[in-house]
Amino acid sequence: QTLPKDIKRPRKLEIRCRVEDITATHEASVLEVENSHTIAIAVLQDEHDSKVQELMSAHELEKKELEENFEKLRLSLQDQVDTLTFQNQSLRDKAKRFEEALKKNTEEQLEVALAPYQHLEEDMNSLKQVLEMKNQLIHQQEKRIMELERLAEINLILEEKIQVLQQQNEDFRVRIDQNTVVTRQLSEENANLQEHVEKETEEKKRLSRTNEELLWKLQAGDAMSHVKLSPTSPTPIYCCSSGPPTPVKVSTVPR
Repeated sequence: QTLPKDIKRPRKLEIRCRVEDITATHEASVLEVENSHTIAIAVLQDEHDSKVQELMSAHELEKKELEENFEKLRLSLQDQVDTLTFQNQSLRDKAKRFEEALKKNTEEQLEVALAPYQHLEEDMNSLKQVLEMKNQLIHQQEKRIMELERLAEINLILEEKIQVLQQQNEDFRVRIDQNTVVTRQLSEENANLQEHVEKETEEKKRLSRTNEELLWKLQAGDAMSHVKLSPTSPTPIYCCSSGPPTPVKVSTVPR
């Protein structure tokens, strides 16, 4: 009666160890994958949000400054243009009066006509300085425009990088979904294996009980029967093991 139990225990322990090892390995792998993916996605998302926020803030600030400077420059240039227009018209009027005075060819009228032009050289120098300042402002504005175009190109590059980061984020999500599917499959396989182990254990218990009943019946039959059995005719009794059933020969001794 002790032989089937000795054969059954190592097999049962081996199956239990295999199930525990598979379960522990599966849980550790799932936990490691989930942790690594969660950390990677969180880091990428934080970097992405930080870069986008910094770029947007810098871009809006630079844009606002450029707009304010451009408006100031436009107003300043408009005032200068108005001033130059007025001065030009004034000079035209003076030149017209000077021409009319020359036509009259009178000394007195010539002196009167030349009187407003005593400071003509100074006025021309002032106009020259104004024009130089205007050219400098236009040159500065061109530099501002070039800088704005450069910032626009940088913004395009950053938008492309943002799209790449978004694609990487989407790839990570797909991988997480795939790992979730694999985890579900492993859980189902683990459940199926556990169910198989339980069925095999129940079957071994049933076979063990059947074997014990047969041994008991055989011993009881030997004690009660008056029929002599031949020593060369052993009765095969099957014991439970991890492989195919193995007959155990039980010899009966004639009375």
